[in-house]
Amino acid sequence: MTYQPELWHDLFLMVGGGAAALAGLVFVAMSLNLREIAEDATHMARAAATMVGFTSIFVLCGLGLMPHQTGLWLGIEWLVATVVYAYVYIAGYLQSVRLQGSDTGRTGLRRTFAAFCALVQIGGSVMLIAGVGEGAFVAAIGLMLNVASLVSGAWLLMVGICNDEQVTKV
Repeated sequence: MTYQPELWHDLFLMVGGGAAALAGLVFVAMSLNLREIAEDATHMARAAATMVGFTSIFVLCGLGLMPHQTGLWLGIEWLVATVVYAYVYIAGYLQSVRLQGSDTGRTGLRRTFAAFCALVQIGGSVMLIAGVGEGAFVAAIGLMLNVASLVSGAWLLMVGICNDEQVTKV
């Protein structure tokens, strides 16, 4: 089965719009807590990964809605966007460990889930590039799971800031 972009229109509209709205809300929350984020390597890494993640989802959905988009090109775009996000996530995590950032939410389970989401998206991308239309389903599952991962990461960012403020006040 080949990739049929018309079948993906509504999903890309919903997910892209949701990602844009969530990115805006996270941006406002981060703006209100900018000093606390800038003072902790874990908070900075999580903030960067969250914004890059939501932005990549929004961009991918926009690209998916472009007229005459082929499975090959969507697969290439999906692969590039996912690799960029994965790089930002991994580099940020490594820097937060190196700089001894806070431990809030920095667990093996979170890293494993985020890596799983990226690998599913990459697998779907490669399938699309190879001409396997079902790759869109695989990549879309990774995309939806990644939204959940990013929302939880944004929540942990705010909880981590709140925990840091309480420790400072004591």
